Amino acid sequence: MASRIEDYALIGDCHTAALVALNGSIDWLCFPRFDSGACFAALLGTEEHGCWSLSPAEKIRQIRRGYHDDTLVLETEYETADGVVSVIDCMPPRSKEADLVRIVAGKRGQVPMHMRLVLRPDYGSIIPWVRRTKNGICAVAGPDTLTLQSDVKLRNENFKTEADFIISAGQRLHFVLTWLPSHDADGVTADAEALLAQAEQWWREWSGRCTYRGPYRDNVVRSLVTLKALTYAPTGGIVAAPTTSLPEWIGGVRNWDYRYCWVRDATFTLYALMLAGYTAEAAAWRDWLLRAVAGKPSQLNIMYGLAGERRLPEMELNWLPGYEGSAPVRIGNAAWEQFQLDVYGELMDAMHLARRGGLAPDENAWRVERALVDHLESAWSEPDNGIWEVRGPKRNFTHSKVMAWVAMDRMVKAVENFGLEGPVERWRGVRAKIHDEVCRHGFDRARNTFVQYYGGTALDASLLMVALVGFLPPGDPRIKGTVEAIERDLMADGFVLRYRTNPKVDGLPPGEAPFLACSFWLADNLALMGRREDARLLFERLLGLCNDVGLLAEEYDPATKRHLGNFPQAFSHVALINTASNLSQPQGPAKDRQQS
Repeated sequence: MASRIEDYALIGDCHTAALVALNGSIDWLCFPRFDSGACFAALLGTEEHGCWSLSPAEKIRQIRRGYHDDTLVLETEYETADGVVSVIDCMPPRSKEADLVRIVAGKRGQVPMHMRLVLRPDYGSIIPWVRRTKNGICAVAGPDTLTLQSDVKLRNENFKTEADFIISAGQRLHFVLTWLPSHDADGVTADAEALLAQAEQWWREWSGRCTYRGPYRDNVVRSLVTLKALTYAPTGGIVAAPTTSLPEWIGGVRNWDYRYCWVRDATFTLYALMLAGYTAEAAAWRDWLLRAVAGKPSQLNIMYGLAGERRLPEMELNWLPGYEGSAPVRIGNAAWEQFQLDVYGELMDAMHLARRGGLAPDENAWRVERALVDHLESAWSEPDNGIWEVRGPKRNFTHSKVMAWVAMDRMVKAVENFGLEGPVERWRGVRAKIHDEVCRHGFDRARNTFVQYYGGTALDASLLMVALVGFLPPGDPRIKGTVEAIERDLMADGFVLRYRTNPKVDGLPPGEAPFLACSFWLADNLALMGRREDARLLFERLLGLCNDVGLLAEEYDPATKRHLGNFPQAFSHVALINTASNLSQPQGPAKDRQQS
């Protein structure tokens, strides 16, 4: 069985990423991209579906681990009766080859070690052809070649590669796993120590550019490093998570593929990067968005592939039992076909923020925005699938209409504040019409709260965006009533649920843990409303959920004290960065959007 989700750490090379468990097993890795087939898929099954374990062969008394300074170089220290040994894991920034480096370093005494490599390309479905090489093995399966260079003698048993050795104090032994396309798999020789030094230097230089200087700097830098690790370097796209099908409820069916890029995350991500001084990454993300959404406005996707791919067909992998039996395991995501109004607002908001932040203008950006908002003028009144991608019937979701208002508002301000050309009077009229409709049909006067959808009574954490996007000022009694209603009815042990799951609304069986990004949004609202001490206490409780190396999943179950959902989750870390800025800087994202 795979480890608990929170027991994993992340390593990556800005093309793909691996998850390393406390016990020294790498249980998830896709080559050559985040969305490629996994060669290690034990995370969603068993060892037989692929993994790479490297740890002491005797009883472990204590495990300590952490990243080297502000890098993505992981070191796990094991203490046994015979001594202390460290395993250093990293994936240096990609050149031609993709390398995963593991170095075993003896610290004290002599420790027996065991290594087991189970290569199973295509999500654990293929046993590759393996042959010996001068210093290791070479495995071939279809388009993939994987080579292992090793300082120790390897043996093959039952289609697995194993080794037993003893590490002594002061000794360092090296293992390098390299991926190449099988049609271009010339012999490679890698210097593990040089690759480690390269990775450390690259990450230190990158994290050293961070300009955030507040009290939560360690958490902010770790979140920024995680965000950078989830960036697909060739295009600038940022995946929501490096994993698929980690469940939102153990044993449930809410298991989705998050190895894609959501328009929903655009503005929050831009704020997080720009506030910390990463303007080049912000510009790359903005440019990826523009390339991805270009085309017929009515065909705007809610999500795209790493290079802007539009078709992300969903299928189930029935040979994988799922994480702790949470089936089905899915690859691809059928939500790409959904209609979501909110993405128009998120896109326009991101472009507006880019202009205000001084990013170099793109001559085609305004043309794209004009075309999209022309379509939105007739489409905003239609029902949609909503921000949470419900698989039930389309509805007039209040958050979706609010974000349609945001799209119109940012276009008006582009004309007013930046002198861009457009039918501003007409846009002002549509903006006013949407605002009036939301206040009439999306607000429950008897309960003094906005509601999930027109005519309904349910609450939704996305309503916390009403103030954060500037639709109403934080002092408005309707905002106060909505926040208080969410605190009263959508909290589970101090954390915020997205909504109370209901098959009639989302088309799925009930059951879901609190959603971490929504809990950060509540803290943002509390800060805006002047309840700064409540905001700080909630934020610091959320920081306490980070695992031992500072990572967050999508959700957290207070009852079992376990992380749930895909991991690590970019949206959770983006929200952490923004809330830290809201609480520690006079002009954080929440206040800034009020004045945009």
